[in-house]
Amino acid sequence: MKPFGYEPIIQKGDLSKSGRKKVQKAGNWKSVLTRIWRLIDQQRGLLIVVMALVLTSSILALLGPLMIGNIIDHYIIPKNAQGLGTQIGGLLAIYAGFSIATYLQNYWMVGIAQQTVYRMRTQLFGHLQKLPIRFFDKRQHGELMSRLTNDIENVSQTLNSSLIQVFSSVLTLVGTVSIMLYLSPLLTLLTMIIVPLMFFAMRWITRRTSILFKEQQQAIGALNGMIEETISGQRVVKAFSQEQKVMEEFAEKSDRLKLAGFWAQTYSGFIPKVMNTLNNMSFAIVAGVGGLLAVTGTSGVTVGTIVIFSEYARQFTRPLNDLANQFNTVLSAIAGAERVFAIMDEPVEKDEAAANEILLNGDVEFKDVTFGYDDEVIVENISFHVSPGETAAFVGATGAGKTTIMQLLSRFYEADSGQILLDGLPIDRLPRKTVRSQMAFVLQDPFLFEATVRENIRYGQLNATDEEVEEAARQANAHTFINKLSNGYDTVLTAGGEEISQGQKQLLSIARALVADPALLLLDEATSSIDTVTELAIQEALERLMEGRTSFVIAHRLNTIRQADKIYVMAEGKIIESGSQKELLERQGVFYGMLQNAD
Repeated sequence: MKPFGYEPIIQKGDLSKSGRKKVQKAGNWKSVLTRIWRLIDQQRGLLIVVMALVLTSSILALLGPLMIGNIIDHYIIPKNAQGLGTQIGGLLAIYAGFSIATYLQNYWMVGIAQQTVYRMRTQLFGHLQKLPIRFFDKRQHGELMSRLTNDIENVSQTLNSSLIQVFSSVLTLVGTVSIMLYLSPLLTLLTMIIVPLMFFAMRWITRRTSILFKEQQQAIGALNGMIEETISGQRVVKAFSQEQKVMEEFAEKSDRLKLAGFWAQTYSGFIPKVMNTLNNMSFAIVAGVGGLLAVTGTSGVTVGTIVIFSEYARQFTRPLNDLANQFNTVLSAIAGAERVFAIMDEPVEKDEAAANEILLNGDVEFKDVTFGYDDEVIVENISFHVSPGETAAFVGATGAGKTTIMQLLSRFYEADSGQILLDGLPIDRLPRKTVRSQMAFVLQDPFLFEATVRENIRYGQLNATDEEVEEAARQANAHTFINKLSNGYDTVLTAGGEEISQGQKQLLSIARALVADPALLLLDEATSSIDTVTELAIQEALERLMEGRTSFVIAHRLNTIRQADKIYVMAEGKIIESGSQKELLERQGVFYGMLQNAD
């Protein structure tokens, strides 16, 4: 049955070649539950205490109705007051013990749940830091954030209550049935009439909710991804007057979430209604047939037995009801945990090389390097050599492969064929940390963290002293404008550094590179989108930064690379010209034409 107005979300890869939607198998929920249990089991001692308290509270809950029936049959009906006070005191003690055990088990279980979720969240975040750049290229950042927040929160809510509830319900169910069979097999059989009805009803509901809860989590992830993109790109949205378009897109994704959530909650909402109906049916059967048996005096059924059975019939359906309700909660948590573990199962960047500390001199060589992305060749048969301390500039049209050279050199991606050598050593034999720790990046759009100016500069070398940070800022021509800020170096910047200009951000980025003192320097269009006056300050700072370091420069403004030792002209993923500026101008080839057009 397909709910009216609901259409499942079709993700990329859900369609077969014929265009039909693939039938998706449910995730291995046993495996997911096993992995969650391993995290919980790390607090085994406290968990055993909680389970012991659950067992105690379940036993006390079963003893209460027995004592009430005993009081009715042996004290109230015979009007025997002797010992009645002791019985009532015992009954009060049972329910007081039940309350204390319940409170303590819930209190400690919350601690176990929060510690488990903390571990899961920490492991997920740590795993994200080890994933390759390629992984992030294919996913919305907001969708990943949703897995760190919403999906893990679903697991948290379930662990806080459901684990105890399920264990308690199973114990109560087993104990109740055992005592009911002991008291009256006939009434027990009559009570069991509702079980087949309950089974088929629950099967009908959960077959739908298991799919709908997964759809709901996917819809939340898609909506969060869209929100994150829109807020991050708010300037672009407003610049192109696309507010109406993003509002319509938001409304569409929000509507999908509304429909998925509506039907998930609607179907799961049937459970308490069905259970209440069956509970009342069970109570009516026990009261009617039990009363008839008590009046006729057959089967040894007494008024106390009916009272006990009425309570146990309620206790019999209540754990079933609890299990049914918790089943939906568990399904939602499994859907969230499955999405979390899917990320944690992604292969991390692997370093085959031993983690030895190697100081690089900055000798770089590419030998017939080819790299492709999603079956598309980006750079092909790239070969060049840059000696220590030299500056190599890469020029060419957008999409020529210039930035890819930088990414291969920094090991954000691995070459499909050919070799990249650093100081004569194959780059794949050097640990990524060794390579990247001796590189510094100055990008077109520098990223600043929500921290002080000082901490943003120190990000290049975390153990740098305040004096080293300020000296780097002076070398980067940033010291003057920093001192004019409200709190100088201790001024807190927002994420992205919206309080300062693009040129000032770039100067801080250069200071960050200077404090890192790298052997290799990668500049990706560092002076684009900067006014002429600021460009002069940046260019001067870059010259200081590049002095004595092997530098790779990507630039659209050809006047910024006149001092480069080597210039490589790229087109369609290949190097079509190379040489110094003087050599290239003498050839009057592609670079000469580019320079003429620039003038």
